[in-house]
Amino acid sequence: MGKNKLARWTELGSYDNVIQPLIGDVAGKDHPIKGNWNRDLFKNTNPLVLELGCGRGEYTIGLANNFPSKNFIGIDIKGARMWRGARTSNEQNLPNAAFLRTRIEFIKSFFESDEVDEIWITFPDPHPGLRNSNKRLTSPWFLNLYRTFLKDKGLVHLKTDNSELYEFTSKVVIHNNLETLISTSDLYSEKIVDNILSIRTHYEKIFLDAGLKINYLAFRLEKEKIIGNAHIKIKAE
Repeated sequence: MGKNKLARWTELGSYDNVIQPLIGDVAGKDHPIKGNWNRDLFKNTNPLVLELGCGRGEYTIGLANNFPSKNFIGIDIKGARMWRGARTSNEQNLPNAAFLRTRIEFIKSFFESDEVDEIWITFPDPHPGLRNSNKRLTSPWFLNLYRTFLKDKGLVHLKTDNSELYEFTSKVVIHNNLETLISTSDLYSEKIVDNILSIRTHYEKIFLDAGLKINYLAFRLEKEKIIGNAHIKIKAE
């Protein structure tokens, strides 16, 4: 392991707005922060918004700057990448940005029922191919996991350059009769781009420079509706 990565992990552990427990401390167990993010970390009662697979945290930081009346948490397992966002949030003295280093599979250990208002999924691993579809962060398994802590009819946003992931998620949403707010396979050709959607991550800039189109889907999850599989084959890119 490189010295640079070790140094970043050490620095990450020094920030008060970063939670990074050992896997053994949360696998099948609740973390003390569960249900207490606003009370213990943010010190307010503002809405809580998550960015799943936050990478370098550009979206978390951008959202926190644009919406000071909301609290934002970037979640990822890769600490060396997350370090950049955590460091930036501390350099900018952002009181409404925090980071959680963990696997998304363990997310239920950190959030209580109805604790989260909104979820962003920005350029996640698309896990191409039908056999890998259950690993996608918008698969029914994950969506049902989010239902355990997301408020009723809470918003889920997906931004991706991958048309297979976008089409797969759209099919799941339609199959389960979920309310769709926006769905487009070419975000920047639309007139809907605002200060939220115009935030661009490191990878998004690379995709755009390569001439790829950005897909965007926003939909609501219902607390009592179990999400089922669409059982529809999606052609890979």
